[in-house]
Amino acid sequence: MTKKIWSGRFKKPLDPRVELFNASIHFDQRLYKEDIQGSIAHARMLGKTGIINRTEASQIIKGLQSLLISIEAGTITFSSEHEDIHMNIETLLTAKIGPVAKKLHTARSRNDQVALDMRLYLRNAIQELTILINNLKNTLKKLCKKHTHTYMPAYTHLQRAQPITLSMHLDAYTQMLNRDTDRLNDCLKRMNKNPLGAGSVAGTTLHTDRSMVSKELKFDGIIENTIDAVSDRDYLIEFLANGSILAMHLSRLSEELILWASDEFGFIELDDAFSTGSSLMPQKKNPDIPELIRGKTGRLYGHLIALLTTMKGLPLAYNKDMQEDKEGVFDAIDTLKACLTVLTPFMESLKFNKQQMLTAVNKSYICSTDLLDYLVERNISFRDAHEIVGLLVHHCIEEKKFLNELDLNTYKKYSPIFNQDIYEYLNIKNAIKKRKKRSLSMPS
Repeated sequence: MTKKIWSGRFKKPLDPRVELFNASIHFDQRLYKEDIQGSIAHARMLGKTGIINRTEASQIIKGLQSLLISIEAGTITFSSEHEDIHMNIETLLTAKIGPVAKKLHTARSRNDQVALDMRLYLRNAIQELTILINNLKNTLKKLCKKHTHTYMPAYTHLQRAQPITLSMHLDAYTQMLNRDTDRLNDCLKRMNKNPLGAGSVAGTTLHTDRSMVSKELKFDGIIENTIDAVSDRDYLIEFLANGSILAMHLSRLSEELILWASDEFGFIELDDAFSTGSSLMPQKKNPDIPELIRGKTGRLYGHLIALLTTMKGLPLAYNKDMQEDKEGVFDAIDTLKACLTVLTPFMESLKFNKQQMLTAVNKSYICSTDLLDYLVERNISFRDAHEIVGLLVHHCIEEKKFLNELDLNTYKKYSPIFNQDIYEYLNIKNAIKKRKKRSLSMPS
């Protein structure tokens, strides 16, 4: 069994069952690049400050650079005997350049080292997610531009409410994604501080230069309170919260796509390349992609609740419980990337049934509010106008007609205020145009 780097004060070797339970290399190995990046910056600082000599620092840096190449070439195997990515890297470096590698860990702890790695990793992940969100936004914007005259009902309570365009509907999701991008960028601003140099909890007496490391790693500054530097996981919780909101938006869009693809709505037709069939029913075309996105949203929520629960009872500073932060964050990143990557081309592949959407508008009482406004504009009180239009709708239901099918005499039975110009208010194009003039939020 491999001797542990911390085994000096222990008389017994670690029980194999404990070694397996304690190890995190099977999931934190994905931090190898960030771990090496941070170690290179740390070694360079140690050399410049004279804590180790420059020749040793240079030897360590070259060894780490060579090790990175080997890992990315797939010629390196990590071992659970070395617990985590940090000790695996140090052990591999020692095998490559000899005892000088043992000086690399001077003036740092795995506590501040892992905090550094996770911030570097999440910083890159947020930047990648932002690109994927922008790709989806651009697709939605193209669809908005294409469908400025595709008419459909807006819904409340899943009941047809008022006439809108498909452009207006899809633009609502663009606005959600704008806020998602803003939230991720805000998270990035708060998390982009350097924890390295905090050591295990209270820093070091050696004359390190934390600012030098921060500049090399492109941080905005250092985390000054060393206790906070190693115990803080707010930035991961904030990311998971932001990721959950993003997933919720994707899930809401997915739910609508699922509804629209049904025969009951018939608003969209799924592309064969982005849908699946049934193993039993030959006629089926299933919206698996939006269903999976809707389902995976629950995973995101679970990771957020899990980390909040893990952190809620921990005293300062570092505790081994915090090892549980990584798998949920990694899976959340992977899940969001997968959802965004597939949803963008899915949206591009959709065929929108304009006629079916228009029929849903025409075969409804969707311009009732416009009739109400017509009366209000002619000095009828809102409450009285509301009742008049309600009675008209009730009449239509009994007669199995729609508002635009009633003659003027019928309208006048309910209010003498009605005149021939009422039919202009029942025109879908006019109704939407009037609302656009009064609302800056609606795309043209």
